[in-house]
Amino acid sequence: MAISPARKIAYSILLRVETQRAYASDLLHSRVDADVTARDAALTTELVLGVLRRQNLLDFFIERYTGKKFARLDAEILIALRLGIYQLRFLSRVPARAAVNESAEIVKRTSKKSAVALVNAVLRRAAEEKDRPAEELIPAGLPPVESLSILFSHPAWLVERWLRQFGETKTRALLAINNQPPKQACAITDSIEREELLHSLKETGIEFAPGKLLRDAIILNRGNLLGTRAFQEGKVAIQDEASQLIPSLLHVSPGNSVLDLCAAPGGKTIALGRAAGRTAMIVASDLHEKRLGQMAERLKKASPVNVKLVALDGTTSLPFGRKFDRILVDAPCSGTGTLARNPEIRWRLTPEGMAELRRQQVALLSSALECLSPDGELVYSTCSLEAEENDEVVREILRAHPDFTMSPIEIPDNALASGVAVDDLVGADGAFRTFPPHAHTDGFFAVRLRRR
Repeated sequence: MAISPARKIAYSILLRVETQRAYASDLLHSRVDADVTARDAALTTELVLGVLRRQNLLDFFIERYTGKKFARLDAEILIALRLGIYQLRFLSRVPARAAVNESAEIVKRTSKKSAVALVNAVLRRAAEEKDRPAEELIPAGLPPVESLSILFSHPAWLVERWLRQFGETKTRALLAINNQPPKQACAITDSIEREELLHSLKETGIEFAPGKLLRDAIILNRGNLLGTRAFQEGKVAIQDEASQLIPSLLHVSPGNSVLDLCAAPGGKTIALGRAAGRTAMIVASDLHEKRLGQMAERLKKASPVNVKLVALDGTTSLPFGRKFDRILVDAPCSGTGTLARNPEIRWRLTPEGMAELRRQQVALLSSALECLSPDGELVYSTCSLEAEENDEVVREILRAHPDFTMSPIEIPDNALASGVAVDDLVGADGAFRTFPPHAHTDGFFAVRLRRR
């Protein structure tokens, strides 16, 4: 029996994510190429990201139908079952017979052929119950945290943390939106040719709408942006709207010297470089040389940008013999503001890992402040929703560096889309925050620091 290209590719990607800690978005980008039809590419993406978003719930069903802990199953069998149950429960246009038979066929082609009968039996039971709401099947006596963890497919410890931090209503909204495919926002990196670029996108069949947060952003509704000339020339980039806004919070002027301390993949660096101008000094650094190499290719396309790339560990003393007017520290973080876009992250996070990230964030900020000119400004940002990585890091830094203070974030005039209020984004404490259920963007945090 044949297996559809979409299911075959989705299975191989999910197996690598499960066993090799690979990233789904990278694999989707490399595996879904020109040889795959648009329909198969769409189904592959739906299967991979859908299974990762619903993994806890799918494993609950697997344990219900097998009578054993999912962790005891071999990865090949586990992935085939997750794929089959996801299609039965969440894809109304996929015939149940195709979901069952192709998952069994996938297992038949692995070294786990003896499990084909088990997979068939489990998926037939799942097919019989596919229309029963999950709420009916989850045991009524479970503690609320555990129940939410299964129903919305997030780690219980993270649900518990968010309930403490946000309360039940906001947590439920966040859990729900993390399981929805996010809209794909784009930045027009060449503002001079904006109207011409938008016209060319329409001519190639790209359908888009105005940005929800930013006046100049667009939201993709239909079409393959990656195949357009504007994308390949680096004049249009896929970038979340909150992420697009971060560089402008630094208020770079022509001639400013700028340090982008955690620069890769480079979208924010391009915006900083355009604001500073060709004659300005822009230094972009990152820990990994490979990422800087990829960034160099991207910067070549953004021709009006003059950037020096430096590989370094920003958590140690920085090797620059000068100060910078503006510094951006877009710090490595847990990424809990991006779980809809990067669903596998939720299964890799741990409280211990967050504590280590916080240590790195404090070290990065300390190093960066040493390089800030006397009247300079620094923006610290993350795509995390955790106070531990945001407010608490800033408090710790200001305690250790009492000569610095926090200035309220100022959003540039005319940056926001019509109807978006600054007060919805900048709190009474002066920090910038986006909460995905309210802003319809990734969750971002940013503060501005300067000397007293």
